[in-house]
Amino acid sequence: MDIDLTFEQLVRDHQAMVFRTLLRLTGSREHIDDLAQDVFLRLYRALPSFRGEALITTYLYRIAVNVAQDEWKRRRRNDRSHVSLSDESSAWEERLPHPDRNAEQQMEEREFHQAVEEQLQLLSHIERTILILYHQEERSYEQISYALGMPIGTVRTHLHRGRKKLREAMQQRQTKERRTACQTNR
Repeated sequence: MDIDLTFEQLVRDHQAMVFRTLLRLTGSREHIDDLAQDVFLRLYRALPSFRGEALITTYLYRIAVNVAQDEWKRRRRNDRSHVSLSDESSAWEERLPHPDRNAEQQMEEREFHQAVEEQLQLLSHIERTILILYHQEERSYEQISYALGMPIGTVRTHLHRGRKKLREAMQQRQTKERRTACQTNR
């Protein structure tokens, strides 16, 4: 009974983080409830062997990444395309608006975030995972290293490569948009 209450509290405390992480890693709301349930089921089964050498959140991130990787494999088998976090059902727009920005600025920012999310989905799974854990989930190199089971140097390398690819893709996109805008203004 005591472990059930403790586990229930763990779920309550960390469910938002698990849902957010899975959504960012998979890029889709499809099956997100089932994936989160799988994360917590794996955690429940693993708790008796949890040694406490890492934070429970780090342990949960590792499980969430594993579940997301399983989902990527399933999608590859089904040959489905990725969906951007910026789609209508993601409610991404609700997190962006600020009262001090006008509608045009909000729209530009929304389009930029949508472009970033689209480009993020084009990165390799490991680069996307590390970028999300580091920048969006604010995990340290050490936490990411432990969660993914790889050396810190490898985490840094993937982070650097992912940033570089994302930056280059966004610069190419902006250059293309500027050219298009210049041509239509003539």
